[in-house]
Amino acid sequence: MENYLFEDIFRVERLDPDGKKFDKVTRIEAKSERFDMFMHLDINSELYPLTVGQKFALLLASTLNLDGTADTGYYMPGNRQSLADNFEYVMYGKLYRISEGSGRENKAEITISFGGLLMTLKGDPSHCNKFELDQRLFLLIRKV
Repeated sequence: MENYLFEDIFRVERLDPDGKKFDKVTRIEAKSERFDMFMHLDINSELYPLTVGQKFALLLASTLNLDGTADTGYYMPGNRQSLADNFEYVMYGKLYRISEGSGRENKAEITISFGGLLMTLKGDPSHCNKFELDQRLFLLIRKV
């Protein structure tokens, strides 16, 4: 779908690679299966614990509306189905940094803040071409 910006299966490689900084937050280091992307992701480990070796599906989307219409970013309770119904952990954030791939490594990198919880996704620039600076997006995760 057009509102799906990135989707892959990741495997947790390490937890808190720089040491534990917060009681309820864990920084995971993960590698994707299909696109060979590298990721650092801060998650609320009290709500959604992950362990080394565990696999999870990750989706970055511009809206939670199943029909692809724009999303306000506000939670609207009710009987309406949403993309979030198929996932276990959802965050809403803003993309604040994009670096284009260049040089020997030629890796692109995007950084997103979810209210202070950060995500960095690094890899082939072709997998980052749907992203724009200041873009609002949803991160959705489910264990596989």
